[in-house]
Amino acid sequence: MSTTEDILDAARKRAPGQPYAGAVTPQEAYALVQGNPNVKIVDVRTNAERDWVGRVAIPEGQHVAVQWATYPGGQPNPAFGPQLEQVAGKNEVLLFLCRSGVRSRHSARVATELGYANSFDILEGFEGDRDQEGHRKTVGGWCKAGLPWVGA
Repeated sequence: MSTTEDILDAARKRAPGQPYAGAVTPQEAYALVQGNPNVKIVDVRTNAERDWVGRVAIPEGQHVAVQWATYPGGQPNPAFGPQLEQVAGKNEVLLFLCRSGVRSRHSARVATELGYANSFDILEGFEGDRDQEGHRKTVGGWCKAGLPWVGA
């Protein structure tokens, strides 16, 4: 079994040159929260996505929500920084999660710019990419990996 530092070292090597600390797989993200209560998953999906699609099932306090964009409309959340400050410490390991891995990269970058040096992207996101039929949760992501989550 990998230690927290082993996983984070692999994550740093996986994303060289990125403007954030690194990138973890969904399985690594789950192992990190299981092994360290100071690791948080920052879910940057909209409140509607979490309510209608589902959310990760991990210990309370380790799963926090800060929308990257607002719903409806998809406008950038102007309070992203202040809201992140309310739920996360600058020295904590923060794992950013979105639907498929795009918003999480952006939010990890901005968090790093705001002084959160241990900001990591969760690859593949919660639902992963669409399959040939346009459905999610079948190609990559937290759900496809069989990790715990609760539905809407």
